[in-house]
Amino acid sequence: MDIRRTGRWILSVAVAALLAFSSSSTAFAQGRGLIRDAEIEATIRDFATPLFQAAGLDPNAIDIYIVKDDSLNAFVAGGQNLFIHTGLLIRTRDPLELIGVIAHETGHISGGHLARTSDAINSASKLALVSTILGVAAAVAAGNAGAGAAIALGGSNVAQRSFLEYSRTQESSADQAALTFLDQTGQSPEGLAEFMRTLSGQELLSANRRDPYLNTHPLSQDRVSAIEANLAQSRYRDTPATGDQINRHARMVAKLYAFLKSPPQTFRKYPATDTSVPARYARAIAYYQIPDLPKALEEVRKLVREFPDDPYFHELEGQVLFENGRPAEALPAYEAANRLDPKSGQIEVLLARCLLALNDPAADQRAITHMESAIKTEDDWSSAWRELAIAYGRTGRIGDSALALAEQFARESNWREAEGQAKRAQAQLPKGSAAALRALDLEELARREYEKKKNG
Repeated sequence: MDIRRTGRWILSVAVAALLAFSSSSTAFAQGRGLIRDAEIEATIRDFATPLFQAAGLDPNAIDIYIVKDDSLNAFVAGGQNLFIHTGLLIRTRDPLELIGVIAHETGHISGGHLARTSDAINSASKLALVSTILGVAAAVAAGNAGAGAAIALGGSNVAQRSFLEYSRTQESSADQAALTFLDQTGQSPEGLAEFMRTLSGQELLSANRRDPYLNTHPLSQDRVSAIEANLAQSRYRDTPATGDQINRHARMVAKLYAFLKSPPQTFRKYPATDTSVPARYARAIAYYQIPDLPKALEEVRKLVREFPDDPYFHELEGQVLFENGRPAEALPAYEAANRLDPKSGQIEVLLARCLLALNDPAADQRAITHMESAIKTEDDWSSAWRELAIAYGRTGRIGDSALALAEQFARESNWREAEGQAKRAQAQLPKGSAAALRALDLEELARREYEKKKNG
């Protein structure tokens, strides 16, 4: 799947410039990127929130990242950042498995495991943090911790393996915490136990053949036995996942599979004889991927008619039309998705982008309204700042446009461009205004970070 091709699946993360990998490790790292999807992120967030709350954590303070990678892996890093690979999401057989994995990773967060970050990364954007972590994860997952590569974090060198690998003590602690969180939320530990059974069969494989989860999460028979013992005694052992959890998990898996695999693979996994909603969803996406626009629209519009209050079917219809050069027809679909899910900053960004594509002054003003609203929750989405800059520029707000470009370049760690646009913004914005002061802050940040990069 080409992440850049589709409107929703964006933010490919390049890590080579930040990391001193060997050539083989760099190639491995560059295959990774982040996937943004309003529906999938909402599903994971809703599965995770009760566990975060049981752990005494603020759900809003925890960032969840979906990593485009076929391998089975999940980890926390840099404090309260949870990374889940698409390979793990697709391979979970039911929501309880995914919930069990999230519960375990929540145990790492609540235990403060691997909470360290660098001052340099903290002073820059989250994208820099994510890029660094994905690069480290790539090398560790490949079993290449001894390749001589290290990450410069705040002036100290931290070996790849020690940066992301948990100790067996931490693993056991996270297991026990996970079991407690599952009990407190009235959910069965069967999913966690089943996930551990899957992993235990790989312990004898070499590091480069087994799933990366084992390279960062050492497994022992004692851990498996402890989880099995808890399962046998749990009063929630036979508590099934709710119908809503089952449906949302199935849709998430179908959607990921259809976007990430080839259309023939999708049609084999979800044949026409399967009339379930997830299968129909997957086939609509597969037709879009071919691309077979008439068939894709036929399938997605059937879903829209059957489920008119589902924002994500409307969103897909909008994407199919927009990506095929029909923004005027896509607009009602995006408007419906925004109306049904007004809190989704991602959907609002896509609506604003569609409005900009109309090349109409009135639509440009509406795009600004939606983008300014979306940026409150999508502050780290660099392309959203770029779209906002375009909208400001079209309406003659040159200073605001330059400031938005400075925000974009800062999030991409392009410090020279960020500094230049921040200076340009100050020359245009009213002296002493909040926007001018923000531009000054960005200029100073960009100058500091550029000097660090040049001297480091």
